[in-house]
Parts: sequence; C-alpha cells; structure tokens
Amino acid sequence: MSDRRPSREELKKKLTPEQFEVVCNAATEPPFHNAYWDHHEPGIYVDVVSGEPLFSSLDKFDSGTGWPSFTKPLEPSNISEKQDLELGIPRTEVTSTKGGSHLGHVFDDGPEPSGQRYCINSASLRFIPADKLEAEGYGRYARLFASRSKAGPARPEARREVATLAGGCFWGMEEILRQIPGILSTRVGYTGGELPNPKYGDVHTGSTGHAESVEVTFDPTFISYEELLERYFFRMHDPTTLNRQGNDTGTQYRSAIFYHSEAQRRTAVLVKERVGKSGRWKRPLTTEITAAGPLYPAEEYHQNYLEKNPDGYTCHFLRE
Repeated sequence: MSDRRPSREELKKKLTPEQFEVVCNAATEPPFHNAYWDHHEPGIYVDVVSGEPLFSSLDKFDSGTGWPSFTKPLEPSNISEKQDLELGIPRTEVTSTKGGSHLGHVFDDGPEPSGQRYCINSASLRFIPADKLEAEGYGRYARLFASRSKAGPARPEARREVATLAGGCFWGMEEILRQIPGILSTRVGYTGGELPNPKYGDVHTGSTGHAESVEVTFDPTFISYEELLERYFFRMHDPTTLNRQGNDTGTQYRSAIFYHSEAQRRTAVLVKERVGKSGRWKRPLTTEITAAGPLYPAEEYHQNYLEKNPDGYTCHFLRE
C-alpha cells in the first residue's frame, strides 16, 4: 500500500485507459461488462491505485444493476463521501481516502441491515483472493474467511418478470430505473398506439397514440412489482400532469402502466389508489392502467441515452 498519491501522468502509465477514465475522471464503466459485477470468490477488494482495503466479498450482494454492489465498506475510514450533482440528481460519490480514486456512488436502497448500496466500478478495484491475503500483505483480514467455505453457497438463478412503464421522456425514466437494485435490464420504446413499427419522428408528432415507454426486466425475488410501482414509478415522475412531464407535452409523454398479467393489473390499481390517497400528490393522478401491447424498440441512440450522454436532458428524479 502506498501513502503517496501518484500524479495523473504516472496513473496514465500504470492504469488501462478505462481504469484511468473511471479513477481520475469519474467515468462509469458499462454495466454487466466489467470484471467484478458477477464475481463471487471470497476475498477483499482494494483500491487499484493505493491498495487500501475497501470492500469484502462477505458484504457483496447481487443488486441486479450490473456493477459490484456492497452493503458496507470493509474499512469505513478508507472511504470518503461527497455530494455529486453532475446529473442534476443529488447523489453521494464515494472515493478512496488515500488514493483519491473515484469508486462509484452510495445509495440508501440497499438490503438490511445497513440499507445501503455501494455501487462501485470494477475498474477502481483490485481483488485479493482469501488464500492470497497473507502473501499480499493483507493477513489481518484472513480471519474473516477462516471458517467459511471457499466455494460459498450456490446462488439461485434470478427469476424474471417484465414491467412496461411510461412517464414522460424515456431517457430520464430509464436512467433511474436501470440503477434500481433487482432490475436486470431495460430498453426504451414505443407502445400503446396504432401505427405498426413507429419511429421517433412518428411518435414525436403525438398523432400515433404511442407513449415513450421503458420495458423493465426485473427479479421479483429482489424487488416486487408493487415496490417497483410505489417506491419508484410514482416518485420518478409527476403522475398528476395530463399528457405532460416537465417541458414535454403531448400524449406520447403521458403517465401509464401497461400491465402484462391480471396480477399486475390488480397490483397497479391498488398502488395507484394507495398513492392517490397518501397525500403525496395534491392533485388527482392521471396515470392510465391498460393492457400491454407490442413494444417497438426505440432507435439505438435512445437506448441508455443518459448513460452515454451524462449531460443530456432529463426532468426525472426521485421525489421524497
């Protein structure tokens, strides 16, 4: 472990281009295409720059986001936090204390008992296997794994359910949805209209009847359909503005839940009624609840738009 923070020039030589962008420029690596998102070997994760211990595999969980997720740091003093307003949504950035490396963000939507989710870039980490801790100079952590099977318990395969939601511009909706624990994948598209195979130019006129929508594949053993609607959907947009969200107006920006089963329909009706009576919103909800039809995928440049264009337009955020 080093107490000296290398210069950017030194780090450019030491790190891969992706590691440098994440560690030094606070970039975000692609979900599901990184070293440790699905990594389950026992051991600890250290800062790729300084080597300071950051997280343990014992606190790692499958959040469904595509990034390594932890419920707590291994050494809290090695983690520094600060507010991040880059996306227009208040977030808490986490960096390593000595190395100054950008690690990722921490959210208050993790599992109990901590309730926290440290969403971390693999590019910021180096993994030390439990059986190499002594040799690598991290022997004091070996006792954490002494009584545990290296193989660990078998993980059940994720179950899958699909939800289709609309609430304004699908860029902002997808950016929030894809980061929720238990979400396996998202794609944006057009549904609820009459024109087959519409393109953005067709839907943008507001004459086709389609809504800009997000198709969400999630693991119902991790997050229920009810929780997805009540905890997230009805908070990430204003469901009281008819055919409007922020500066976007037209039926393509309406609030809608497209249900895929009778069970989803009943849940959507109950949640809408509950939210409507909660006092959270001062006006009646305009959210339509209708059977899902074909979802025509939007053009590729719309998919994960705000991940590719962090400074792009959005009017979505999670309300208290």
